[in-house]
Order: sequence, then C-alpha cells, then structure tokens
Amino acid sequence: MARDLAIDLGTANTLVYVRGRGVQLDQPTVIAINQRSGDILAMGDEAYNMIGRTPGHIVAVRPMRGGAISDFDTTARLLRMLLERVGTGRMGRPRVLVCVPSAITEVERRAVQEATVQAGARAAYLLEEPMSAAIGAGLPVHEPTGHLVVDVGGGTTEVACISLGGIVAAKAIRVAGFDMDAAIATHVRREYAVVIGERTAEQVKLAVGSAWPQPGESGIEVTGRELATGLPKTVRVTAAEVREALAEPVGQIVQAVVTTLAEVPPELAGDVLDKGIYLTGGASMLRGLEARVAHEAQVAVHQAEAPLACVVLGAGHVLEDLDELAPLLAGQPARR
Repeated sequence: MARDLAIDLGTANTLVYVRGRGVQLDQPTVIAINQRSGDILAMGDEAYNMIGRTPGHIVAVRPMRGGAISDFDTTARLLRMLLERVGTGRMGRPRVLVCVPSAITEVERRAVQEATVQAGARAAYLLEEPMSAAIGAGLPVHEPTGHLVVDVGGGTTEVACISLGGIVAAKAIRVAGFDMDAAIATHVRREYAVVIGERTAEQVKLAVGSAWPQPGESGIEVTGRELATGLPKTVRVTAAEVREALAEPVGQIVQAVVTTLAEVPPELAGDVLDKGIYLTGGASMLRGLEARVAHEAQVAVHQAEAPLACVVLGAGHVLEDLDELAPLLAGQPARR
C-alpha cells in the first residue's frame, strides 16, 4: 500500500509528513526552471540558493503566492517531485492531505486538489491551516472551549477562534513574512538609495528585526547596489530603523488579531482570556511579536513549541486517523 502523505504547501516552505514516519521533508517552496527547455533544474534549498544569482534563461520561482497557486503547471510538477522525493511513487498512489489557507477561494481550493491529483495522488483532501496549526500546537480542538490561534506564515496570516472541532470566527490577510522582507528592502532603497534582494532583506529581518524594543539592540551592515552609480555599496542599518520599517506589516497582523478577538462570542472570549493566544508559523518567531500582540490585545500570548512545523504536524495527526477525523476536513476530497 502507498503511504499516505500530509503536505504543508506554504508560500515560503514546504513540509511533508509521511504516515507512520513523521516529517520527512522540509524545503523552501522554490524551483529553478530552464526557460529554454522548460526543464526543472532544482527544487528546495538548491533552488533557493539560486534566487537572484541565475543567468537570464534560468529563473528561480515561488509557485505559491499568498498561499494560493500562482502557476498551476509548475505547482503540479513541484508536487510530483515531492511525491518522488519522499519515495511514495514506487508503492502506488497515496492519499494526500494538503493544508490550505482559509482565505483562498473555492476556485483556488479546486486548483490545489487538481494539481495534487495530477501529480499522482489517489485522493486529495484539504485541511484549513488554522485548524491544522491548532492541532499541531497540541490544543484540544474538539472541546467546547475557545482557542485563538494566530498562524503567521510567508504569504498569509490567519487568525482563528476554534471550538468543538470548527472555526467560530476567523480573519485571514495576505500580509506575512514576505511583506516584512519587502518593507525592509523598501526602507533601505528609500533611505540609502541602495537596492537589496529578497534574500538579503530576509537576513536583515532574522538578524535584527523586531516588533517590540529589545534589550541590547545592535545594527547590521547591508550590502546592495547603489542606485546612482550601479556599484556595490555597504550601509549600516540599526535595529530601531528595521523595527520602524516593519511597523506597517506588523501593525496589520496585530490589527487582524484584535479584530478577530472582537468578533468572538462572549463565552469563548472568556476562554481566550483564560488560556491566551497561541502563535504558530515561521514569521511568528519575529522578536517581540508576542509582546506586541499581548500589549495590543490585552491577552497573554504563547509561542507554540515548533512554530515552523505546527501546521504539518497537525495535518499528520489527522492523517494518522483520517477516517475518524474526517469531519475536520474542508469540503469533499478530489479523487483520481
């Protein structure tokens, strides 16, 4: 029998959980394509290292944007490569559970299912990311108590209040980690007339980025291309500057939390006040984000144990008992 898979097909990273084996793959959602021949040259870490460094006929692309498929054919090929890489192709067709943002449209959901079936799945199931993240964070989603989960990924931020195995109130915005990187690149260009790439912007965010003042803050030297001369130039950027640059995307994420909290029914709002808010997703690890959300929402905030893997671990938990936990799935499965 083919081993069933759960895939967190994120805008930034793709994680694959193999039933009975756990997480078997964790790679950036990037593929490098030779535009002359149409061949895929690399995927994951290898393709990520090519971003901004390729000759004209080779492009390193992210086939997912804002949690939705931006290029159907490329995504189907990426999924096929994932299935081959985790070694399920030799064992027949697996059932595949794919995590999707709750914000995507019905058309986008069907596109994910069709791409998964086209890649070789026997059946494609969908699970909404906030539900998956809550399960992965170890929250008792079936109990009649409210739990507020904030999943900050690369392309989308999802806030959801979950009770009795369903989403009671939710808000999803297409503002997340990549928007933070773009805000840093824009700031450096505007203030220093220096252009930096998305990888450099991400390195700045990881090194000194924050959402709330931190003790012992320092700066970082950033190298890019000077607009006036086109020559390489190095400038020093302070942590306070980077925090100011991140103010808009971080503010939108915090506002989404506050708005969702205001829509939660009073009984469940009491539960959230008692238990706190749970942060998951890679971009939720931004320094000071916990403190900023706690200050604005006036509720305690906890970081999940494995924020990057929360979504795929939750999907893996559902996959291990798919028939029993089928009511948690979004819509009907697509079959070959």
